[in-house]
Amino acid sequence: MSEKANEVRVLKTEAEWRAQLNDLEYKVLRQAATEPPHVGEYTDTKTVGVYRCKACGTELFRSETKFDSHCGWPSFYAPLAEDRVVYNTDHLLGYPRTEVRCATCDSHLGHVFEGEGYGTPTDQRYCINSIALDLEPAES
Repeated sequence: MSEKANEVRVLKTEAEWRAQLNDLEYKVLRQAATEPPHVGEYTDTKTVGVYRCKACGTELFRSETKFDSHCGWPSFYAPLAEDRVVYNTDHLLGYPRTEVRCATCDSHLGHVFEGEGYGTPTDQRYCINSIALDLEPAES
C-alpha cells in the first residue's frame, strides 16, 4: 500500500515554527506574505534537482517543470504530485487567487495562475516564493 505525502502531517505550535524559521521565512510560510520580486535565491536558478518545502522538507517540484516566466519568482508548470500541495482561494488583493500550500505542514508557498499564454504543458504557472523552498541538487 503506497502512502500519500499528505497522509503524514507536520504539526507544530507557532512558537516551534518561530524557533525554526527566520523572520521572513515565518512571514511567508506561516502568515502567507510574499517575498519581494527578483530577490529570491531560486528565481533564475537552472540547477537540476528537487525543490522541497523549507518548513518540512516535503518534495514539491522538480527542476524539469521550472520555466522562465520573468515574473520575479520561481515558476513551475506542475507540482511533483497533486497530493503534495493543497489549494485555497484567497481575496487578499481584491480578486480571487488560488493559493498553493504544502499538504504536509500547511505552509504558504505561493499561487497558481492559469491561461496566461506560457508555452507550458499545463498552461499553469505555479508562482512560488524562493524563501519557501530548499533546492536539493541532483547528484552528478
